Amino acid sequence: MDITIRLSPEEERTLHEHATASGDDITSYVHRLIERHVRASGMLAELLAPIRREFAESGMSEDELDSLVEEAREEVWRANHLSPSDSS
Repeated sequence: MDITIRLSPEEERTLHEHATASGDDITSYVHRLIERHVRASGMLAELLAPIRREFAESGMSEDELDSLVEEAREEVWRANHLSPSDSS
């Protein structure tokens, strides 16, 4: 497959610099970036599959999950930012 993209002069310069620094021509460098992204996306989907399955089986709504995550985030923030005397 051939793909044509338009880059600003700054983007093109940066891409060329990164490709040169890695020892690749621009085509090889971009191909490697795309391969890495596709591979990482597949790995993430694989890692998240059990979590997604458990969520679906739980019957919990997305809003309930959002609330649960927000509560946990707040607890972690408080634990990391408040001294023991602040929590009383």
